[in-house]
Amino acid sequence: MKKKTPRRPAPPARLLYAASETEADMLYPTGFFAPDPFLFVQKGRTRILVMSDLEMDRARKQASVDRVMSWSRIAAPLEQNGTKASPADVIARALGQLKIKRVEVPESFPLGLAMELDERGIRLDLVPDPFWPDRATKRPDEVRAITASLRAAEAGLEAGIDALRSCRIRKGWLMRDGRRFTAEDLRSVVNTRVMAEGCVPAHTICAPGDQAVDPHEEGHGPIRAHAPVIMDIFPRSEKTGYFGDLTRTVVRGKASFALHELYAIVHEGVRLGHRRLREGVQGLDVHQEIQALFARQGYKTGVQKGRMQGFFHGTGHGVGLQIHEAPSIGKRPSLLQAGHVVTVEPGLYYLGLGGVRIEDMALVRKRDSRCLTRVPKQLEI
Repeated sequence: MKKKTPRRPAPPARLLYAASETEADMLYPTGFFAPDPFLFVQKGRTRILVMSDLEMDRARKQASVDRVMSWSRIAAPLEQNGTKASPADVIARALGQLKIKRVEVPESFPLGLAMELDERGIRLDLVPDPFWPDRATKRPDEVRAITASLRAAEAGLEAGIDALRSCRIRKGWLMRDGRRFTAEDLRSVVNTRVMAEGCVPAHTICAPGDQAVDPHEEGHGPIRAHAPVIMDIFPRSEKTGYFGDLTRTVVRGKASFALHELYAIVHEGVRLGHRRLREGVQGLDVHQEIQALFARQGYKTGVQKGRMQGFFHGTGHGVGLQIHEAPSIGKRPSLLQAGHVVTVEPGLYYLGLGGVRIEDMALVRKRDSRCLTRVPKQLEI
């Protein structure tokens, strides 16, 4: 008698209810931008959207799913008395039509909605991050999308450098159009070019001098000549939702010998990072090697004059549908895999000297990495 092969259990259903413009876990499986929350259900290999009438036609044309259902049709029997059906009512009814009683949801799922669904007999199982583990390793089309956003960042950087070069130096300040050129002016030039490239800039950093000792300071006020300016540009594509990330440090004028030395050691840290990236390497090990390089050259990290100074942030991070995502190249273990797209961005920051950060993006491969960034590294402009 032939032995029966045991049936494999059906894969659990998954559910998301969010706006894909702001929730990367929703954009990833649907490929569809929408500003308002909508329902995504995955049952086995079948992916289903439940959309408002406003978005139905667009979703059917653009979304990477198998089926698009009408929110209003599902809600209609619940609204016969003239009251508006709640999202929980519509979701529970949609799941009933799909014969689903139990779903997996991310840890970030709204608590109130979870409680309401539980009251309607829907069992929710929380899935720890990452909800879509495959998001960390990028497909070739994702690498192309990230690279396109990186090119927009490079265009913004070049526009900013051109603007700095056009400034005259007068009494230690950068002058343009008869007045002192400011960090706000520089950011406006960069962002305008980024938008012209089809990307959305947000919180672009153009931080001069000691302002850059705070690595996330966006920069403000007039820019001095002969001092470093950190330009960190991380635009998001309006078309794909993928980010690019790029940082350069430049000086309009003449950099001091100490600043040249600081720049050279950070540049060597970037080169070291690129040499170490490959599949199977621990991001923590790469970070610690760069820390050790800086320490050997006498660049200490710690609290000085009441401020953290030196190299006190991570070496890099994954980039994709979020500007910071897995993996990490920093203080926590994180194993690199082929297909990861990461930044390499060591920096050193000292009051009185300013900050230097240089950032490339790289694609991790089995035996090495490929630098995706094209723009050169040049301190004086």
